[in-house]
Amino acid sequence: MADKAAPGVDRSSTSLLFRANERILCFHGPLLYEAKVVKAEMWDGTDPDAPEPGPHYFVHYKGWKQTWDEWVDESRALKFNEENLAKQKALRLAALQASKKRTIVVPAKHSARVDSESESQVQQRSRKRVREQSVEKTVDEHDVGRSIEVKIPIPNALKAQLVDDWERVTKDRLLVPVPRSPTVAQMLEQYQEHRRASKDKRRPARRDDDEIVDEIIDGLKVYFDKALGNILLYRFERYQYKQMLEQFPERNPAEIYGCEHLLRLFVQLPNLITHTNMDDDAVLLLKDHLGDILKYMHKFSKALFASEYENASPAYVAVAKAT
Repeated sequence: MADKAAPGVDRSSTSLLFRANERILCFHGPLLYEAKVVKAEMWDGTDPDAPEPGPHYFVHYKGWKQTWDEWVDESRALKFNEENLAKQKALRLAALQASKKRTIVVPAKHSARVDSESESQVQQRSRKRVREQSVEKTVDEHDVGRSIEVKIPIPNALKAQLVDDWERVTKDRLLVPVPRSPTVAQMLEQYQEHRRASKDKRRPARRDDDEIVDEIIDGLKVYFDKALGNILLYRFERYQYKQMLEQFPERNPAEIYGCEHLLRLFVQLPNLITHTNMDDDAVLLLKDHLGDILKYMHKFSKALFASEYENASPAYVAVAKAT
């Protein structure tokens, strides 16, 4: 007997980019994984369990347990072709280049969950998760260190920015023009002003909300200043970093560098936060505000990110290779 379509769901494939049983690549966090489309549906937003209108796909990640099957919107899915396989490889290389100590954990091989749910139960649970919270805020039951999985959702356009940034510096031997305008410190000040101007329209502010955001912003600048020279630079940029410190000894890195390097920090933050003594409630609050900053960076990306990188001089290239 054929399944009866749920309210608010159109299963016609006329406007769907992917079809059932199709092999695809799918974003899970900042990386791409091979997956298979189990179901393809067009949601109209009227079903409380499927509130976001548009094409959605129930996917199974290759090699992962069924408990990780989930509904994703079309922005997270890519065609399985040579171009996107190259993008998958580039994202992995970018993550490795950012920090050789960072490890990518495949949840399926470490999950302690019992794989006993039926497919319908898994699909229903996953759809409810779309309604209740994003996948980036799920409980990580296999993380011994803390009960909340530390994931910061990076918009897809900013993931593409990370890949382009990596290719320009490591492959094309180009440099981010610094000092940047706006700098990290200036951008964060602009974000604070934007947030204060729009928070009344967005949601009622708690009494101490501004103080919390101010503290997070201050902490983010400290993290950036400490992390830039240690884990955020590609090898080709290190001589430029040395030049900037000599040229602007009175400035902190957050007052020299811009969003290109700050975005790299967001890739590293989950690992850094995991090693803090923050309680779970504080981590969830921090993730919420960091996600809001990323949304701001995405919204104003044209003004925040350099459209062109600089060619390095032959003298610079010679010194950079020697260091």
